[in-house]
Formats: sequence, C-alpha cells, structure tokens
Amino acid sequence: MKGILRFNEPLAPYTSWHIGGPAERYYRPEDWDDLALFLATLPPDEPLIWLGLGSNVLIADEGVKGTVIHTLGMKSSLPVVLKNQAVNNKNDNQNDIKKQDARVIRVEAGIPSAKLAKYCAKESLKGGEFFAGIPGTIGGALAMNAGAFGGETWPRVVAVEVINRRGERKTRTPEEYEVGYRTVKGPKDEWFIAGHFLFETGDPLESTHQIKQLLRKRSATQPIGVFSCGSVFRNPPNDFAARLIEASKLKGFTIGGAQISPKHANFIINTNDATARDVMQLINHIQERVFEDHQIRLHPEVVMVPNLDIGH
Repeated sequence: MKGILRFNEPLAPYTSWHIGGPAERYYRPEDWDDLALFLATLPPDEPLIWLGLGSNVLIADEGVKGTVIHTLGMKSSLPVVLKNQAVNNKNDNQNDIKKQDARVIRVEAGIPSAKLAKYCAKESLKGGEFFAGIPGTIGGALAMNAGAFGGETWPRVVAVEVINRRGERKTRTPEEYEVGYRTVKGPKDEWFIAGHFLFETGDPLESTHQIKQLLRKRSATQPIGVFSCGSVFRNPPNDFAARLIEASKLKGFTIGGAQISPKHANFIINTNDATARDVMQLINHIQERVFEDHQIRLHPEVVMVPNLDIGH
C-alpha cells in the first residue's frame, strides 16, 4: 500500500467547520487501486467513515473509532471507456473527470462538485451549472443527493461505480437506489467511487455566465470565507428552513463558539473555537424554537460522525 496511514489523526483541519476530534486511524489512499488493497486488509466489522471536502459533516469532539478514509484529490487508477476504447489511466490524474461520450461525463468521488460544473461549461454541456453551488465532492453529492440553485444530483446520474469492504468494484444503475430529498439508500457496505452524469448540449459562454451569476448570488446571500458546513437543515415541504429560523428571530444567536449566521439563518458558523457540543446544542435550540413558533420540526442534513445524539 502506498497511501498515508496515521493514527490518532486530528480531523478538524479536514472539515470546513474546523471542528472534530481525532480519528483512531486515518488513511489517505494514493489511488483507487491502493484503496482496494487497503480495504481488503481491514476486519469485516471495522467502522469506516468517508471524508471528502468535509463540508457536510460534524465530527464529535471525542473523535471517531475505526478508520477514516480521505478521498479528496486521489489519483485515478480506474479504466475509463472513451470512444469505445479502453484507456488505462493508472496514475493519470487527468482522468479523474472525463467525457464518456458526447453527453455523459464520468467523475471520480474525490473531485469537488464545482469542478464538474466548470468542466460541463468547457465541454459545451448544460444542466450541470448548479454543481458550482455544492460545497463538497462528487462522492458526498452522490451519497446525499446534494443540490443547489434548484438542481439535484441524482436526476443527472446514469450509472455509479462503487467499492465494497473487500475492495471489489462494480457498476450500478440508478434503479438500484432509493433516492429522495437529501437521502440515498442503496446496498449496504458499498461506497461511491465515481458517477456517470448525463447533460444536454449547450453553449459554453452561456453556461459560464450562469455559473458566475449563481456564485454571485451565493456570495451575496450566504456567509462565504468563514468556517461553516453549508446548509444545516433540510428545507421542509413547501417552505425554507432559513425563513423559519429567521422568523423565530434567531439570526446571530450564539452558543459557545457557534453562531447562527447573521447573513443566512440556515448556516451555523464557527466564530471562536466552537466545539461539536456547541453546534449540537445550537441545532437543538433551533429545532425547539422553530417547533414552538411554527409547529414544524426541522431535520439536519449535516452528517453527524459518529451518530451524535442531537435530541431530535
């Protein structure tokens, strides 16, 4: 194995919240072949936590048991079919995102979602602009059906590549998954290593302009350049979590080092060495106040690692 293996590795630097204790074991594979070899060495009951950009995760202050696998920026080692010809792209990082045919793009799990949006525009494809607003990797987007600016991940998926605990890889179709709003359920003990996405033919200048407009809108309405995880709560049916939180007059409310953003009420920011406990208490407070004021229960979309008790 050629990857980086560390023990008792602090995880806060790998998350966008900059919060979290150490991993009992941390592994950063060199490529997907290396990951397959590593997985095959683990006990069958080893807890596994997958980390990309760390933008939608809250890690406990005490850290996590088991192994954290960090896929961000891994080299490609998977064969890509391009124009009906198999290409061996071992150790060729240029193949982490590639056109399969005129309208299908294959993207590996460790690639930031924003890179897919820009690649689509460059290749004269439209429909992927919304990926520019997802602050995570493709693996995370597939795992939770991430969305932004009115778009969602899975309506664009035509196939996914997965890996299991034994390091075995296979390709699956969307029909093998139960997909909903910010939820994806599929075969147990499998993880996404790549997605195949279908787009429409478009104009590169128009798509680039749209991406810039969307990013300007995000910058104007969301707290950019601070430690946050992105949106904390799912939007309830026919409403918006941010509207409900703001209506409860909670903007700027602070517990410890965690604050509800004064700019966007569905963001919690780490203002001063916040702990996971601070964030959990703030999440609980938001849920209680919004339910008291509006009789609506907000549900977090942020992933708690391990399964932290947030009270609701």
